Amino acid sequence: MLSTVFFGGVVVLASVLTAIAGLVVARRLIPLPVRERHTAATGTIYAAVYVMFGLSAGFYLFSVWQQFHTARQTTEAEAASVETIYRLAEGLPEPERGRAQQLAESYGRAVVEEEWPLLERGQSSPRAETLLDELRRGVQEVEPATDAQGALHKEALAELDELEEDRVLRLVLVREGLPYILWVVFVVGGALTVAFPSSSG
Repeated sequence: MLSTVFFGGVVVLASVLTAIAGLVVARRLIPLPVRERHTAATGTIYAAVYVMFGLSAGFYLFSVWQQFHTARQTTEAEAASVETIYRLAEGLPEPERGRAQQLAESYGRAVVEEEWPLLERGQSSPRAETLLDELRRGVQEVEPATDAQGALHKEALAELDELEEDRVLRLVLVREGLPYILWVVFVVGGALTVAFPSSSG
């Protein structure tokens, strides 16, 4: 977060300094009548730059919103799978029932308390990964004694598949971020938008 703020401040400062330098140089080297004669053309070019930057900014914001929406849906689905597995385990025989419920609860706590802070740095929690593996093994080792327990066991395994898929997708979304080209277009477009009108005036 700090590096993003610092980078943004550097870009804004550099754009402003470029605009001021361009303004000073333009007024010293280009006579006023020449600048007045090209005002219309300059305005047209600036309008085009402004529109291009506006479109780029709109696309950038849409990409951010779409990625945030996908990450939120994935996280909610992952949490729902943990809750479902906990409830399905109630119908399994002991001692597997207690162990599966304990592992499901521990996994949820590990994700919230350990993994979420790590996600800010693009990292995951090894403990959460280990707990999920143990939960998978614990459910797989259950030997249903009745048809009802067999149905719950099968449903729990299917829910574990969903949980693992949601976890992988969540981690991918965190590590990928926005495409590099979007940052380049956004930063360059912003710098041109700030610097062009003053440097051309």
